[in-house]
Amino acid sequence: MLRVFSRTDRSIFAQWWWSVDRWMVAGVLVLIAFGFLMAFAASPAVAQHIGKPIYHFANKQLVFLSLSLGVFVVVSMLPPERIRHFAWGLFAVSLAALAATLFAGVTIKGASRWLYVFGFSVQPSEILKPAFVVVSAWLLARHGARPDRRGVLWSGAWLALVCVLLVLQPDIGQMTLFLLVWLGLFFLAGGSMRLIAGLGAAALAAGAYLYATMPHVADRVDRFLDPASGDTYQVDKAMDAIRSGGVIGVGLGDGRVKSILPDAHSDYVFAVAAEEGGFLLGGVIIFTFAGLVCRALIRLREEKEHWILLAALGLTCLFGLQAFINLAVNLNVAPTKGMTLPFISYGGSSLIASAMTMGMLVGLMRRRETPRAPAFAEAVR
Repeated sequence: MLRVFSRTDRSIFAQWWWSVDRWMVAGVLVLIAFGFLMAFAASPAVAQHIGKPIYHFANKQLVFLSLSLGVFVVVSMLPPERIRHFAWGLFAVSLAALAATLFAGVTIKGASRWLYVFGFSVQPSEILKPAFVVVSAWLLARHGARPDRRGVLWSGAWLALVCVLLVLQPDIGQMTLFLLVWLGLFFLAGGSMRLIAGLGAAALAAGAYLYATMPHVADRVDRFLDPASGDTYQVDKAMDAIRSGGVIGVGLGDGRVKSILPDAHSDYVFAVAAEEGGFLLGGVIIFTFAGLVCRALIRLREEKEHWILLAALGLTCLFGLQAFINLAVNLNVAPTKGMTLPFISYGGSSLIASAMTMGMLVGLMRRRETPRAPAFAEAVR
């Protein structure tokens, strides 16, 4: 064991350990630990409500969390060029799968977002997100500090195709996340402010069109702006759970609202955590997400290679935005949306996608110079 952690050890794991940002790894491990905790705290009530064995969702979540931990470590061991190649392959497969949902997808609550693969439901849009970020970053950055026209056109065309497929499912929340991350990438790549403003205006116009033509989109926005205009049961119960938790919570496993809160193990898992662990547990979860984002931004100030910098910033934006949207919905400062909380919400596709996102980010942030052996070791040689 000592030899594995020695700076002179040339094994793959040792080289990964001494080149990786261990604060980032620790943050991911903390979130996975919270995922284990909430799997047992939030899911039993949901399982009983639908007539499943009490630990039905918890046992499945443990498998997915264990798998996601392995995916995170393996992907973070890849060098940047391998990460780019992996992202291209993942992008092609997940984009094809996203298109397949329109013909062979499983329809749940009026949306065809899932495919059944070997008995498991897979949401291709989740897996597509980190791959799309890396591919877009490479296209925007491959010709220097400012994106060239070809790179913008190609990345924009891929974005448009993804957005069309997501609207057809429909999944407006994921489409919005893709748009925001791409606009952020384009801005960070040095894109024209005029074009960014034009794209922003077009996005707002598209949002207005979707509001006018999709009743479920209008309903969610209307209920957020005017709670009296419709049913706000989920949001009300989530806020009741958060308020009842107080500072230290009612105790793990003793929460009451989760038994009547729909999606308590997925979209509203933070509300369950805040009820049972109070402000302390909720604050630690928020602090962990914020800490990971801040740590990534601080470390990336040292990055010199443009495409790696852009890809890592895009992945950081993706991870932070998804967490922010979920927390905002739970705290009733944004319209309701089925956006999972990375590593904590129930869902295999979400967990694997989060693991890939952070694995790619940590891998791109690794120190790429080979650590020198101590002077004593060199003298012995």
